[in-house]
Formats: sequence, C-alpha cells, structure tokens
Amino acid sequence: MSSGTTSTAAVEDAVGSNAPSAPRGIRRPRRPGRFLLGLAVPILLLVLWQVTTALGVFSSVQLPSPGSVLRAGVDLAQRGELLPHIAISTQRVLLGFIIGGVLGLALGATVGLSRVADTLLGPTIGALRAVPSLAWVPLLILWLKIGEDSKVTLIVIGAFFPVFTTVHLALRHVDKNLVEAARAFGITGLRLLSTVQLPAVVPAIFSGLRLALAQAWLFLVAAELIASSMGLGFLLTDSQNNGRTDRLLLTIILLAVIGKTTDALLGIVERKAVARWT
Repeated sequence: MSSGTTSTAAVEDAVGSNAPSAPRGIRRPRRPGRFLLGLAVPILLLVLWQVTTALGVFSSVQLPSPGSVLRAGVDLAQRGELLPHIAISTQRVLLGFIIGGVLGLALGATVGLSRVADTLLGPTIGALRAVPSLAWVPLLILWLKIGEDSKVTLIVIGAFFPVFTTVHLALRHVDKNLVEAARAFGITGLRLLSTVQLPAVVPAIFSGLRLALAQAWLFLVAAELIASSMGLGFLLTDSQNNGRTDRLLLTIILLAVIGKTTDALLGIVERKAVARWT
C-alpha cells in the first residue's frame, strides 16, 4: 500500500473516531411506527376541518369542505391541467435548487476556508441575504424578461443562501486537530478539503441543503408571479383572483405534500451520506 493511501486512511479513521456514536440503551421507534405517528396531526386537522365545515362555522367560500377540495382536484386532473402545473413547478424548483446548492457549496467552501475571501465577500453576501425575495422580481424581469430564466434564477437565489451560510460556518468550526493531523501526513489543498474538511461537515451540508430545498419551494410562488401561465404558484394566484377557495386550498395542500416528499427523499440521501462519511 502506498504512503498516500495509508495517510488518507489514517485521517479518515481519525474523522470516524470523532463522529458521535448512538447512546446505548436508547431505542428509536421503528420507521413504520414513526410514519404512522407523524400522520396523527394531519389526520386530526382533517377531522377538525370536516367538523368545522359540517357545523357551518365558516361559509363555503371562506372554507370549503375537504370533499369540495378533493372534487376540485379531480376536476383539474380530468381536464388535464393539474399534472402540468405540478410538473412545471417541480422542474423549476429542482433546477433552481441544484444550481443554487452547487453555487452555495462552492462559494461557502471558498469563504469558509479562506480568511481573505471571507473578508472580501462575507459582508456583501450577508447584506444580499437580507433582501426580500419579491424585491428581486422587478430586476429579474428587467434583466431576464419574463421567461423561464427569470423564474429559475429567483429560485436559485433562494436556494443559495442557506447552503452558503451553513457550509461557511461549519468549515470555520472543523476540528483543528483533524486538519493538523492531515497536514502532518502531507494532505493539503483540494485533497484536504475532500478527505477531511467536507466529510467532517456532511451533517451541516445536508442541513443547509434541506433548508435550501424548503426555501426553493417558498421562492417558487414569488417566481411564478413573474407573468406565469403555468405552475402551482400561478394556480394559487389565479384561484384567489377567481374566488376559487377550493382550488386555493388544493394548491396549498399540494405544495405541502410535494415539498415534504422532496424533503423526505433528500433525507434518505442524507442518511446514506452521513453513514458513509461520518
């Protein structure tokens, strides 16, 4: 075995030895039980919703019944309108999330590892992070017109900052003993980043990615305000303008369910990555 392979393995062992182990004697609930337990609150809310509408606490315009919302969804699906709205919104979110996540990871690593880059870029990025999402809309329309580019760019902006912030701060707090041990074995530069520093912050990276994915769905609605004729954001505003509260509630539920589904899929990737690198 070469000395380079030996040194890398030694450092990886050091990283693994510093990973927190699961406390003994504590049994986590089985996944099916956790899933069923997680459904308790949504089911309770659904029951309360049905009871409230049945008792006439609100008018049908203010709060349609669950059955009305379901029928609105079936009607849109039968007319061939629902799936295209879902598909275009999901495409926009995933594209913006991937681009924003990659940029956030790259720039966060740069600023987190370089004091010069931190001094140069940190204050500017921190200031831009405070700009509300809707404030970008007029500029994006002016620069990129009203096509897909402006919508995806807004989602990219939303996804970028959570990843950048978590990666930047996490790399600032990597155990210095691990870094020094790696350098003692002659590991520097990109090899140090890939074998020691990034594996040490994998949980933080995925925390940032999951926040970025949630932020991407939040920015979607703002993005689809940019003269959009398709998507869940458009369906939301169109339903409001036409007084279709049933479709409005349907859209909110779809955003919640699809957002949670994508987060759960990312959570599966997170568990595999954490098991591999920590």
